[in-house]
Formats: sequence, C-alpha cells, structure tokens
Amino acid sequence: MTGTHGPMPQWRAMSATPAIRNERLRRWEQRTGGWLIGLAVVYLTAYAVPILAPELPRAWRNTAATVTFAIWALLAVEFVLRFVMAGSRWQFVKVRLFDLATLILPPLRPLRLVTIVFMVVRRNASTLGRVRLRLGTYVGACTALLLFLSSLAILDVERRNPDASITTFGDALWWSVTTVTTVGYGDLYPTTTEGRLIAIALMVGGIALAGLVTATLASWFMDRFSELRATEARTNSEISALTEEVRRLRDELHAQRRTVPSAPAAGTTGATEAGAPSGLA
Repeated sequence: MTGTHGPMPQWRAMSATPAIRNERLRRWEQRTGGWLIGLAVVYLTAYAVPILAPELPRAWRNTAATVTFAIWALLAVEFVLRFVMAGSRWQFVKVRLFDLATLILPPLRPLRLVTIVFMVVRRNASTLGRVRLRLGTYVGACTALLLFLSSLAILDVERRNPDASITTFGDALWWSVTTVTTVGYGDLYPTTTEGRLIAIALMVGGIALAGLVTATLASWFMDRFSELRATEARTNSEISALTEEVRRLRDELHAQRRTVPSAPAAGTTGATEAGAPSGLA
C-alpha cells in the first residue's frame, strides 16, 4: 500500500486493522502448508528411527536429535510469526493452546505433527472438493498419526525407568489405543511424569478427534435435511405454479366458449330449405 509519501512503513503495515491482519495470516498459512508437511515428515523420520532402532550408532542418534531440535525451532518461529500477524492475538492463543503446549513441553513435541495436519486441513477446507469425504480421510490419518506418535513418545520416556510396564513398541501401541478410546484397562500405565503428560495429551487428542467426527456427521445430517426441505419447497412451488396455470387455461377455455355463438341445428336448417319451394308453389 502506498500513500502520498511513498510505501507504507513495515511498522505501520503490522498495525493494520484486525481484518487485514487476519487475511494476511490466512494467506501466510496457505503458502506455508506444503513445507510444514515436509518438515513434519522429516521430523517424524528423525524422531522414530532412534526409538525403534536403539542399537543405532551414537553419531546417527546425535544427528537425529539435532534434526528434530532444528525442526522444532523452525516450528516455534513459525508459531510466533503467526501470533504476530493474528488480528486478535488472545483469540489466536486461546484456540491454539495445544499447539503452544507441544512447543513448550518437550515430551509433547512429537504431537505437534498432529496439529500441523489439522492446521493444513483447516486452511484448505474451503478449496477441497467433497470436503467431508476429505475430512474423514484426514481424521483417519490424524488418528493413526496420533497413535503412532504417542506410542513412540511413551516408549521413549518409559523404557529407561526400571519400574516401567511399557518396554516395547507393541506395549506402547496397545496402551495408546486403550487410552485414546478411554477404555484404559490398566494393565499398562505410565510411571514417569513425562509419560503422564503424554497420557493427558493423548486423552485430550482422542476427545478432540471424537468431537470432530461427531460434528462432521451432525453437519452432514443437517445439510441432508436442509436439502430435503429445499427440495420439498421447490416441489410445492412447482405444484402451485402448475395448479395456477391449469386454472388460468380453464378460465380462458370457458371464456372462449361464452364468446363463440352456437351454430343452428342441422335438421332445422334442412327443413327450412326444403319447405321454401312448396310455399312458392
């Protein structure tokens, strides 16, 4: 934006109205969605391999740790940039408390990947064809990702504890499934503070996913009912129009019958014509 004295300074651009800042934030989120997913894939690989293969050489483990920390730092910077660009910063933080927790608390950092997927879905929801079908696919993918990441995280923090009951990836995956579904058999449970934080995050994530599925189904049913009501209204309107058209045609037909004179009977005309010559005779 330019004025009489040249381009608007950067500090004035950042003090634009909330609507302009929100639009700027929306464009930023759309542009960054692709590379955020790329960073998430790299992070997932660097985070999962050392946990699933603990016999890796120390150099490889250090490299993986460096990669995960660097990506976490980039995601933290990206979060701060979005916070600065937001029109209402308090509202921005209020609806992204889980994002903030995954950045602040080290045990929850892997779950940041789930929030990235949700964020990308929200950014592109208006441009996706057949939104609910795509949303169902994303919910399934997010559920699988949440279970996988929580299993990795709980295994990473628990198996170093001598009293831990979760010591293999199979145990961790079983615990994640029972926790996210709120079943909680109690045969496996976290014994460390970090593990309990992961359990809390997993419970919250499971409730959020269940709520998203429920809201999606409710929205689908409401839209179907709205479509049926709209179809019924159009049908009633068409029936009323057809009824009015039939009534109008009937009135026109009756009017034409009243204006056309009735023709004389054929027998009377013949008798008159036949009797004329005899009268002359």
